[in-house]
Amino acid sequence: MTVIQEKGSLSIQTGNIFPIIKKWLYSEKDIFIRELISNSADAISKLKKLSDMGEAKLEDGFTPRIEVILDKDNGTISIDDNGIGMTAEEVKKYINQIAFSGAKDFIEKYHDKTDDQQIIGHFGLGFYSAFMVAERVYIDTLSYTDGAEAVRWESGGDADYSMEASSRKERGTRVTLKLDKDSQEFLDPWKLKDIITKYFQFLQYEIWFKELPEKDGKKDEKPLNDTSPLWLKNPRDCTDDEYKKFYHKVFTDFNDPLFWIHINMDYPFRLKGIIYFPKLRHEFDTLEGKIKLYYNQVFVADNIKEVIPEFLLLLKGCLDCPDLPLNVSRSYLQSEGYAQKISNHITKKVADKLQLLFKKDREGYNKYWDDINPFVKYGCIREEKFYGRIKDILIYKTIHDRYVTLEEYLEPQEGREEKKVYYVSDEKQQAQYVRMFKDNNMDAVILDSLIDTHFISFMESKLEKVKFLGVDADISGDMKDDGKELDEKEKKKILEESEKIFRQATSKSGLKVNAESLKNETIPAIMLLSEESRRFREMARNFGRNFDADLFPGDETLVLNINNPVVSSIIKLYGDESRKADVLLAASYIYDLAVLNHRRLDPESMVRFIEKSNDILGRLIKTEEEAK
Repeated sequence: MTVIQEKGSLSIQTGNIFPIIKKWLYSEKDIFIRELISNSADAISKLKKLSDMGEAKLEDGFTPRIEVILDKDNGTISIDDNGIGMTAEEVKKYINQIAFSGAKDFIEKYHDKTDDQQIIGHFGLGFYSAFMVAERVYIDTLSYTDGAEAVRWESGGDADYSMEASSRKERGTRVTLKLDKDSQEFLDPWKLKDIITKYFQFLQYEIWFKELPEKDGKKDEKPLNDTSPLWLKNPRDCTDDEYKKFYHKVFTDFNDPLFWIHINMDYPFRLKGIIYFPKLRHEFDTLEGKIKLYYNQVFVADNIKEVIPEFLLLLKGCLDCPDLPLNVSRSYLQSEGYAQKISNHITKKVADKLQLLFKKDREGYNKYWDDINPFVKYGCIREEKFYGRIKDILIYKTIHDRYVTLEEYLEPQEGREEKKVYYVSDEKQQAQYVRMFKDNNMDAVILDSLIDTHFISFMESKLEKVKFLGVDADISGDMKDDGKELDEKEKKKILEESEKIFRQATSKSGLKVNAESLKNETIPAIMLLSEESRRFREMARNFGRNFDADLFPGDETLVLNINNPVVSSIIKLYGDESRKADVLLAASYIYDLAVLNHRRLDPESMVRFIEKSNDILGRLIKTEEEAK
């Protein structure tokens, strides 16, 4: 037996590397758990590969196993595996030499840097992340090779180390961390388990947790992880219930997902995963998506934009890509070109799923649209290729509760040089306009989400001779009662009278007034706004600003319905001096009603409107008393 006894210093010529590890190498302290358990998993994988090659002999009934041992009393955490192990020479090579190759260059290049992304991956083995939290680190290891002797290595967080014989009897490696005073938080068993689950919920080897001293002989009855995540199964072998259970487990969302996409490919790169379309509780749920990226079933990070198309970040899912070109930190992509290929494939799979759903289950597609449309619209705006694939299956909900494609909506306008898409941006505020559309057997689409202001502009840029117009835009021509059309001379006279009356009644000398014979006689007037100004207001509201109509002089037009008996009476009675006050009050009230159906009144106008309402009610009661 060879007696192992060695002390020495790591070959670092430019000062103590360990403070720099703690400060710069990793952005989050809990990364040490990911790195050390990942090393254990790698050690087991290497042993299995050697066994498959006939170069290592495994005992009967061999079960890969990783154990995390928490000794709170002694302030230590140990990670133990039954993997390949190391000889004394391998410890010298992999711990003392390779881990510090380039250490001098690292210090010289990066000790003054503040950009983590520049630093991650330029150092060495993830093993040294242990010194982020430990004041002393021990390694006890026994190699799989015949006649190997167990080795113990230790270092106190400086350049000095020592090696000696270890009492370890089982093949594999145990790394023990004596936590420093600033890292005592990791001695909390619940916190430690939570970190392990965060990174290794689906690691292919079982991870067991043990707390010392053991209480009443109690041990965990099952490992912390699921070694066979659903994405590894063939999609044909997965049931809807399994997909839903997996979704609830991973995302702690009690609502069932709408539908999902199971990705399972091996060429030209390996990629497996499941992407879910969640059911939205409210519009802001679109901001809460989460795509978890895994590397050989080890969690890397949420929402890595180099791999996952930005618009897909509104969804939820898990993607495992063993071919990702990650460096030793396991969190930074080294090849953007490769990642772009993966991103393009994911985009194609999502578009293909939507197309299949539209073609095979149009009713189901329509049912899902209210939940998925913000995602689809955002995807169209952000990804040209995605828009190209799904442009023909974009649908719109209408005021008649139909779901139509743009082609289906525009079909009645076939032959027109310029086609119009009327839309509702606020169903409650624009209720009168919606009613007018329905009374005139016209249809409008509902575009009332935050993204729709941008989506409308995007669609107009893609479509020639198609214009989107709000239902409160200049649509009075489509509402005319052709049977009561006025001749030009008569209309001119009415317009002159109307402008005079309503400008005086509202004290707005620049008020634009128009007159039409609308089909619905119950509506006295409507307020119309130019499409450009309406969009500007919508955009302003999206940024949290409200603009008064006075900032847009001349953009609003009051359209009087001369088929309405009240409007007709106002015009006829205006010349009667004894009724002039009543006429002006009625005209002012009609203007306020038109504005209320169009937008909110400002506080001062609302006060005046209430005063007018009380005045009118008082006059009605007084009239009845006089009649008695």
